[in-house]
Parts: sequence; structure tokens; C-alpha cells
Amino acid sequence: MQINVTGHHIDITESLRHYVNSKLEKLERHFDQVANVHVVLSVERQRQKAEANLHLRNNDVHADAVNEDMYVAIDNLIDKLDRQVVKHKEKHSHHKNGDSLKNQVVE
Repeated sequence: MQINVTGHHIDITESLRHYVNSKLEKLERHFDQVANVHVVLSVERQRQKAEANLHLRNNDVHADAVNEDMYVAIDNLIDKLDRQVVKHKEKHSHHKNGDSLKNQVVE
């Protein structure tokens, strides 16, 4: 997985870069088909904003989070991405196996 971290009105320190990389490893445990991740960290007045675009095999996933603390914004961003990636994985696994709601038999 290739990770690009950029900053808008903020200098990306090694600690921020390491924190983002360690948090994104969590996504790779759930779904190993993530090809590329582009993370943008920005500051606007008192708002710290973290945005990310994940390029999956068949889809792109986007999420953003805003908080007063950059580390909390990154945590919220990873939680949102994690939910979206798990949902994407479940959709494709059900579709691939032919397990649709129409095919399930209710006893």
C-alpha cells in the first residue's frame, strides 16, 4: 500500500507521518486490496482537518474529519475509513459468493 501524506498550511512532521502510517495499517488488516492512499492534513483557523482518498481495486473511498486536535481528527478519519472499507468488503464478498438477500431461504 502506497501512502502519500501532504499538508495544506501545515508542516508534516515525522511524528504526524508516523502516526498516520501506523493508523492506516489498521485498514490493511481488514482489507488488503488497498492500492493507494492520499491523506491531506490542513489547518483553517482553529479547525484541524484530515482528509483521505483510498483507491481500491474497484472503487474509491473518501472521508474527512474535523477537530480542534489534529491527532483526534486523524483518529476520527481512520474510524470513518475503516467502516467504509469493511462495508465495501462485505458488499463484494456477498456479491462474489452469490449470497444475495433474494437467494437466502427463511426458515
